[in-house]
Amino acid sequence: MANTTDEPLKTERKGLERWFSSQAAHVSAASIWLLSLLLFRQALSGMASLSFHDERASHILLIPCMSAFLIFLQRKRVFRATRYCPSIGLPLLIMAAVLWYSLRTRLSHFNNTDHLSVLAFLIVVVWVAAFILCYGVTAFRAAAFPLLFLLLMIPIPVAVGEYTVSLLQKGSAEACYGLFRIIGIPFIRHGFQFSLPGVDIEVAEQCSGIHSAVSLFIAGLLLQHLLLQGAWRKIFFTLCIFPIAIFKNAVRIVTISWLGIHLSPSFFYGQLHRQGGLPFAVLAVALLGLLLWVLRRPPVLSGIPDLSAG
Repeated sequence: MANTTDEPLKTERKGLERWFSSQAAHVSAASIWLLSLLLFRQALSGMASLSFHDERASHILLIPCMSAFLIFLQRKRVFRATRYCPSIGLPLLIMAAVLWYSLRTRLSHFNNTDHLSVLAFLIVVVWVAAFILCYGVTAFRAAAFPLLFLLLMIPIPVAVGEYTVSLLQKGSAEACYGLFRIIGIPFIRHGFQFSLPGVDIEVAEQCSGIHSAVSLFIAGLLLQHLLLQGAWRKIFFTLCIFPIAIFKNAVRIVTISWLGIHLSPSFFYGQLHRQGGLPFAVLAVALLGLLLWVLRRPPVLSGIPDLSAG
């Protein structure tokens, strides 16, 4: 007859083994992460400097902190079943090392932003590879969003940034055109220029709102991850972020124009124009909140299947 007193001891022994295994995985992951900070110290220093001097990159330093916090929130699910996975983790680390050494000469010909973009991508690959190596594929799947969220710490390459600015600029101009017609301000349009009563304005590249659009995109990604269920709802919500950013920017331009025409021309050069983005940011967040509320509502007709689930 089996001794039932051995069962609690076996359970306790398995619990201790799991705890020590988890602690060993944490130590290994932390060691690789600290080593990567040492190896990529120049690139990380350059990224930190860029984040302080370029508004398009001001979010870079926050992304790793946000990613770590998301993993901490989901730690029970992420680290529930961890195991070393050298079959995937090591090849990824080797690939990152080979790319780093093979691209060193070519990267010297890149401009600073593009140079940092490539190095930041390699850093993300190393961190993801270290996570898979130490915790396994199951843990990676559970932490897929926080880990892929690290891609946002990559500085926007110059060509991609210029193209994004161009899209935002064109979208803002079209939205301004519609809003001017709706509120009844007479105007003549020449591309990005609008001739209004007593003044000409231009939706220039500086007015594209790329900084606020990037901030809104990051906030939107976090909201859809934390508050929405279903892949289609998340995709739809994410696709709506940039149209909302464009609309918000157009409302800002039209509001300043209306105030400058009807109240005082100083609005074209005052604080609202230079640093008054907060009220309009609140508008964008409110629109995101409204969209979030609509998408979180259950289907009205129970007989129609909810295709957004899954």
